[in-house]
Amino acid sequence: MPTARPQKPAALCIRYIVLFLGIWAGAALMSAISSLAEPVAATAPRDAREVIVGAYINDIQELDFRTQSYSVDVYVWFRWRDKNIDPSKSLEFMNRYAPNAHVRDQIYESPKALPDGTFYAVVRNQGRFSTKLAIGNYPFDKQELRIELEDSELGSGLLTYVPDSNAITLSPEIYLPGFKIGQPRLQIRDNLYPTNFGNPTVGATENYSRATLIVPIERPLTALAVKTFLPILLIMACAGLILWIRPAYIDSRVGLSVTALLTLLLTLVALQLASGRFQPDVDYLTMIDKIYLASFAFIILILLRVVRASWRGDSNGSEAAISRTDRIWSAVIALLYASTVAVIISISVGL
Repeated sequence: MPTARPQKPAALCIRYIVLFLGIWAGAALMSAISSLAEPVAATAPRDAREVIVGAYINDIQELDFRTQSYSVDVYVWFRWRDKNIDPSKSLEFMNRYAPNAHVRDQIYESPKALPDGTFYAVVRNQGRFSTKLAIGNYPFDKQELRIELEDSELGSGLLTYVPDSNAITLSPEIYLPGFKIGQPRLQIRDNLYPTNFGNPTVGATENYSRATLIVPIERPLTALAVKTFLPILLIMACAGLILWIRPAYIDSRVGLSVTALLTLLLTLVALQLASGRFQPDVDYLTMIDKIYLASFAFIILILLRVVRASWRGDSNGSEAAISRTDRIWSAVIALLYASTVAVIISISVGL
């Protein structure tokens, strides 16, 4: 009988390496599966100063740019260890709008004791909040709706907010007309007040732990861009054809230029009247204002070229030369306009 051929040391080494990698991969897979099956442990306060905070936003309504305010229905919960405090009772909403119109409810009459020795309380608040909403990039502006929380009694040396493991959640039924809602987040920082509020037992300044619920929103770009820019593009396209009309028809060229200018002006007035009902009065130019100014400059440059060409004479040779020059000017002015608009948009959206 033939005898078995002895294996080479290199092949034997490779076989052991493959076997080891297979065992290691199997163990890693089992560990991953078991970790997915285990529930995520809730965050627990590490010491008496820490207060775990989280929120559930049930609804957002009535976003008003003129008053820089919005209505929010929010649940805020706390977990803590020190039985001598109740952060749900001393909670203060720092950016309330029309404070007397807020409705605040304690879900539990007294803090609920949990098996791990911590206390638990939930506050529901319904009302309007305010934050500064910049519209310089309108209609490509992105906003952040904020709800700011602080303890009204204890500074950060005695009470510090810590985000829960699932710190903030939005109701899936929230719908804000005209906006897309992004991923919310909870931001916690120490807020320094340059005063001690008349309390001589503290220093000249005082820190308070502040939790900020942030909900980012933005406008749907495609639909809004079509509604906003399509009228401008149509007017600019008509104005760009002026220099393609025979120079002999000077009356038609000037008349079309003036008509394009007045049409653009009426479009701007209509936009201002429509947006004035919901946009605040600001002391700066928005992105759409800059695009309108560039469009006015485009039409005026064409009109100046028409007037300049009218002084060149009306002979056939002169008309042919003027037509060739007009086409060059038409391309140059259109390229300059498109570049200007592209720069304005790229600066506004941060490209």
